[in-house]
Amino acid sequence: MSQRKLFGTDGVRGEVNRPPMTAEFALNLGRAVAHYLNTRKDRSRRPKVVIGKDTRLSGYMLEEALAAGLVCQGADVYLAGPLPTPGIAFLTTSIRADAGVVISASHNPYTDNGIKIFASDGFKLPDEVEALLEDYLDPAILDRYRPKADGVGRAGRIDDAVGRYVVFLKSTFPRAMSLEGLTMVLDCAHGAAYRTAPMVFEELGAKVHLVGAKPDGVNINLGVGSLHPELCVKKVQETGADIGLALDGDADRAIFVDNRGQVVDGDQIMNLCALRLSKNNCLKNNTVAATIMSNMGLEISLNRAGIELLRTPVGDRYVVEQMRLNGLNFGGEQSGHLIFLDHGTTGDGILAGLQTLLAIKEEEKTLAELAAQMETLPQILINVKASRPREASTNPAVTEQVARISEHLGKRGRIVLRPSGTEPVVRVMVEGDDYDEINTLAEETAAIVEKELA
Repeated sequence: MSQRKLFGTDGVRGEVNRPPMTAEFALNLGRAVAHYLNTRKDRSRRPKVVIGKDTRLSGYMLEEALAAGLVCQGADVYLAGPLPTPGIAFLTTSIRADAGVVISASHNPYTDNGIKIFASDGFKLPDEVEALLEDYLDPAILDRYRPKADGVGRAGRIDDAVGRYVVFLKSTFPRAMSLEGLTMVLDCAHGAAYRTAPMVFEELGAKVHLVGAKPDGVNINLGVGSLHPELCVKKVQETGADIGLALDGDADRAIFVDNRGQVVDGDQIMNLCALRLSKNNCLKNNTVAATIMSNMGLEISLNRAGIELLRTPVGDRYVVEQMRLNGLNFGGEQSGHLIFLDHGTTGDGILAGLQTLLAIKEEEKTLAELAAQMETLPQILINVKASRPREASTNPAVTEQVARISEHLGKRGRIVLRPSGTEPVVRVMVEGDDYDEINTLAEETAAIVEKELA
């Protein structure tokens, strides 16, 4: 089995109608998935695969191509239409499918798209299975196992996909509680949650000021959503809302805005949710999983409460892997991917919103007051364009700079260099107690990375 070349940290992603994000690739990937499933299961029935997507124009093209490939290679397909990524993970397990496929490029512009795959248990495929799928893209392998006419699959739609997911989300909120009297701003990024999210919060009793809920195929993430929380901030200030929630294109992550109009990131939300779970004796092993990019302030706050922080590589899939390996039930990323394994198998922005509102209700405090429990240390993040980003860990000049800064900062801070899994950049992050100092160190490092790896 070869190493992965197409799959990154969150599936396959790229510019639409340019390799690999073409209809031809989607067709062959569908065939490869069906072939893999046929080698893994009871051959007395055809494998079942759920397909969902966000609101990008190219979703129609890729959805049809994937479905054709799966059916061609002997799988039955269930089309869910536009639905958040965690909704597809939920449906995959709910209808006992053998796999779930999501067509989305998350926070990227509409000109990009992507494909990610869930296993039958609702968790993302491990690296080795994705590498195997790449091997199966070989036409010689697929044609050798092409079914005869009576082995071709069927395709149909899940008409109540949104309703099923809404019922599930509402079931995670205590039945004895409601959101009556709460006013919120909800930004759906013109993405996959444009129907689901408002239904959940309104049916639980909240008064919702809705933005970013009129997708037209090309406006997904355009000046809205978790990457552009300024719109949510403005709306919170205009309406006097208690809280703002900004989702991304596939709604697997969320950024919050407090009642003062201040942005609250994923680390602060992780902190308040972890403190609530620990207080209620519901935090397994009294440990939270977060990535190397999470602020040191999170670790300090959790440790003060007797909670350990387990650091993982960047990517919610790696957070989930460590959670499962260590028997944990809560973790996430600074970017707003929050995973509550007691309820779901992947990051879920709507679920994170509900759990955060639950903490607000139980503590009878504002989001601003709960977020203030964690003091954020100054952190500088610079994205440096690089044609060879993966050499960041081996280039002598770059590694020498990292070692020098690490020694200089000691326990007062840290430096992290990370090649992006979705674009040709190296992310340079420096953290410490002196803003001016770490800003200078970050800019020095970024210049070296640009010179060495451009």
